[in-house]
Amino acid sequence: LVGLEEPGPPLRVVLVEETEDLARAVPPWISGFARSGDSLVVIFPARVPSYPDSTLEGVLLHEVAHVLIGRAAGHQPVPRWMNEGLAMIAGSPWDLGDRSRLTLALFRGQPPSLAALDRRFAGSAGEARGAYALAGAFTQDLLRRNGSDSTAKILRGLADGLTFRAAFRRATGQSPEEAEDSFWGRYTFWYRWMPILTSSATLWIGITALSLLAIRRRRQRDRQILQDWDAQEARIDRPEDESIN
Repeated sequence: LVGLEEPGPPLRVVLVEETEDLARAVPPWISGFARSGDSLVVIFPARVPSYPDSTLEGVLLHEVAHVLIGRAAGHQPVPRWMNEGLAMIAGSPWDLGDRSRLTLALFRGQPPSLAALDRRFAGSAGEARGAYALAGAFTQDLLRRNGSDSTAKILRGLADGLTFRAAFRRATGQSPEEAEDSFWGRYTFWYRWMPILTSSATLWIGITALSLLAIRRRRQRDRQILQDWDAQEARIDRPEDESIN
């Protein structure tokens, strides 16, 4: 996933109880963090499951991925959205919960830029969960459209001394902004409008509209039938001599 041929030196994994000072210093929705330069992974087991990982194993894989991402990039800065998106892929498969959070995040307004998305990770728990879902979706899309080794190529470019923008273009043939515009253009429709169009509320609105249309047409037919009957009765009731005249 990150392109390393050799994983590097061992990692140190520390399990922290909720009573310890380090746990109190970290927001309660964070179940773990990593420091790539120190080859350190810290996990708060009592907080599992916590989005984006649902198991202790998932949290461990997620945080180990962060360390390996840093190594693959030569410890050059990696945008938070890509770092978290890759760690999500390593930690657990994309599932219905991720799609639901993505839909909710897109319902809240205009899709954020990737730069704005990075800032959301430092926001509230709700903002961070939405940021994780968006980052995961964008990274999944990046891999699908550019090949399973595309993120490894980007990280290799960073290790070679390229800027992220240059490494991204070399690996994908697009700038990050072009890839972002393409992603939002496709996903905004599927994840913002399709749930509305296929929801039970929309279904019942459609059924109600069809029922009202059917009632209206039935009433129109009934009025026409009554008018035809009235016309027939009028012809029957007319005197014979009037019909001759």
